[in-house]
Amino acid sequence: MGKRVMKIRTTPIEGVAIVETTPFIDHRGSFSRLFCDDELRVVLKSRTIKQINHSCTHSVGAVRGLHMQKPPHAEMKLIRCLKGGVWDVAVDLRKDSPTLLQWFALELTPENRCMLVIPEGCAHGFQVLQPDSEMLYLHTAAYTPSTEHGCHPADPAIGIHWPRAITEMSERDSTLPLIDENFTG
Repeated sequence: MGKRVMKIRTTPIEGVAIVETTPFIDHRGSFSRLFCDDELRVVLKSRTIKQINHSCTHSVGAVRGLHMQKPPHAEMKLIRCLKGGVWDVAVDLRKDSPTLLQWFALELTPENRCMLVIPEGCAHGFQVLQPDSEMLYLHTAAYTPSTEHGCHPADPAIGIHWPRAITEMSERDSTLPLIDENFTG
């Protein structure tokens, strides 16, 4: 396995990237690299992973997000689906960005072995497409409640086209603010 097994693709939103992982497959099954500091240096730059989280969401149609942290605890997230399937979304909330309020989505499954990279200033959320979907999140900053930020997943100013009707959200997510004309990023 001396060759690179991670291919990084850009998206229309600066800093949002797709990491495609090439597995090693033989008669026993498969082996996949989930993280490699050397191969991901192009997106991580001088950042380091500070926290790793795992979630399991039971219901198809449930949405988690759209979450982020503001400076000084802004974070890059690297997101993978370990079980099931989700429709993963990044929303650009950087006030000086040419893609402000634009979103990018990608289906993540264990089978496609993709990871979505979400930079600082972009909110993250996902919708569950298969029951009991499990997600792995790698963060470049520790969770700091005082810097939590986000926006409502059904905000018409963003206009995310969720693939299914939203069937469930946490109380916290359902009370996230809408973007308005006073939005400051």
